[in-house]
Amino acid sequence: MPIFEIEQYELHILTHRVTGDDETDALVKFFQGIEGEAVSFEFVGIPSDYGMSLGENRDLTDRLFDLGIIKSGDTIIPSVRSIRQVDQRSGS
Repeated sequence: MPIFEIEQYELHILTHRVTGDDETDALVKFFQGIEGEAVSFEFVGIPSDYGMSLGENRDLTDRLFDLGIIKSGDTIIPSVRSIRQVDQRSGS
């Protein structure tokens, strides 16, 4: 039976501490990578507005539509970035 890897989008909040003269200075340092210390990490959820384009694999799209996973008007497979076969197992 084949084994697949599915990449899924997730939303996280990563909190940084940065020194600065004011908010602008702190943001500039943060975006330029000059300073910053990650102090917390929190899982927020799985976004349904990001996903793999339905046009990437028409057969897969048709099967998912038939199973009700995706619906008419959908343009993506919600939260899925990619899927690929990585191995073939023998047996059941």
